[in-house]
Amino acid sequence: MVGSVFQKRVAAQPVAAGGSDYSFTVCACNIRCHFAQGIYMSDKQKPQPTASTANTSPAESADAALHHIVDGFLHFHHEIFPEQEAFFKKLATAQSPRAMFIACADSRIVPELITQSAPGDLFVTRNVGNVVPPYGQMNGGVSTAIEYAVLALGVQHIIICGHSDCGAMRAVLNPASLKKMPTVKAWLHHVEVAKTMVQDNCNCANESESMHVLTEENVIAQLQHLRTHPSVASRMASGHLFIHGWVYDIETSAIKAYDADTGTFRPLDGTNPIPSATPKARF
Repeated sequence: MVGSVFQKRVAAQPVAAGGSDYSFTVCACNIRCHFAQGIYMSDKQKPQPTASTANTSPAESADAALHHIVDGFLHFHHEIFPEQEAFFKKLATAQSPRAMFIACADSRIVPELITQSAPGDLFVTRNVGNVVPPYGQMNGGVSTAIEYAVLALGVQHIIICGHSDCGAMRAVLNPASLKKMPTVKAWLHHVEVAKTMVQDNCNCANESESMHVLTEENVIAQLQHLRTHPSVASRMASGHLFIHGWVYDIETSAIKAYDADTGTFRPLDGTNPIPSATPKARF
């Protein structure tokens, strides 16, 4: 199903002289499969840890870690890229992503893998806690990326995606852990509204429950911050931009999406309408 949708999108794009819709479609689907399935030579050769050894194996050395990354690049450069060169030539001079994806910097979260997207499909920005500072407070990398995505690239969707077992959310619940990380502590002030919501309204039984509720409340808070950005507010009011709040569960791969109409998170299950956090257009 995903492959067929992807094929239709790629086939509809312009084809360079001498090429064909069919050849480019096959090429693009192949690169999506390579990318999404994580076909890396070093991964295949490296023994995978079992559940019993995952937490006891010694950490790899800095040199080994770097070589692992470089080996992956060399495999891509020599094996994958030559097979998909026509696809990358299409991307070499322009991009037209279908959505902006704001995710946590957590290494376990890979937006392109989770959504089975190819290079060029998503305009991704990542930071600790999938935070969106309110407009005007900190016009840094996140705000710049949002403005560029909306005004220069014309994305139609912005997705803010939190996730389970988020270290940033755990730090918000345990501020003493940030004693030696003043920059992280200052950044996570943008989560303060979500923390207050949980403290004042959730009779959580334990930290696990608090983490779950805080993760959802943080996504809602960042959606509210997102709406303060002029470019976002204007495009939403005219019905040309739609915003979404998701929470991804690492262990199960399930995603719940925020439904602004009901004020709840509902599963993305493919059978019900996709929940939206977008207010009604006014123009």
